[in-house]
Amino acid sequence: MRPPRWQRDEIILALDLYHSIEPREMDNKNPKVIELSEILNKLPIHKEREENIKFRNPNGIGLKLSNFRAIDPDFDGKGMSSYSKRDKEIFFEFKGENSKLKSIANQIKNTVSNQKVKSKLYQIPDDENDETHSAKEGKVIYKLHKLRERDNKLNQKKKDLYFKKYGKLDCEVCGFDFFETYGDLGKGFIEAHHRIPLSEIDGETTTNLKDLALVCPNCHRMLHKAIDTLSVDELKKKINGR
Repeated sequence: MRPPRWQRDEIILALDLYHSIEPREMDNKNPKVIELSEILNKLPIHKEREENIKFRNPNGIGLKLSNFRAIDPDFDGKGMSSYSKRDKEIFFEFKGENSKLKSIANQIKNTVSNQKVKSKLYQIPDDENDETHSAKEGKVIYKLHKLRERDNKLNQKKKDLYFKKYGKLDCEVCGFDFFETYGDLGKGFIEAHHRIPLSEIDGETTTNLKDLALVCPNCHRMLHKAIDTLSVDELKKKINGR
């Protein structure tokens, strides 16, 4: 079985390693390369990896690092030119911003190191309509964001507190009230959006009631569409400013 193409999370982790070691260290016997192989095999992204013993093994990582050498204009030598368009795009996205790259890489590592959280992330399905392309932190952290939004007990507490305070469950962005429009059919219906930016969450982060906003599905989808740049308050201003 041919290994699946590298995802954003994986490229970020490999690129962080590329900038952390010397070219002469980029081989399959380097402990850091072996460690990265183990981390990549823990990412809750590719289900088929369990059936493929070659999945993201040290040899494959060495090849990916060689791809970066071919892309890197500062590398005095040659690398393997069989890199992907995505490799090149992400390489130059983070060029000169190694600290940001390392921060995201550490965020991903911290998340998958939490076994309890990692197992739950496998339960978050890949949706073809997910706007993961807008998430600089990649699919793992995006799934963690969605996991935080699916805490039913916390969501119910948020609904109860909000209803006690306002006497209704309306969207905090556009004000739509499902009960008002649909009657009993819409009673108690509203979705929860996790306010905390993706860049600030990882596997150790806990969610508090103040971190949640109650929103309708339409506004929720718009928030996810620009998840790295659009907050609840900013979307509300966009609507009110039309």
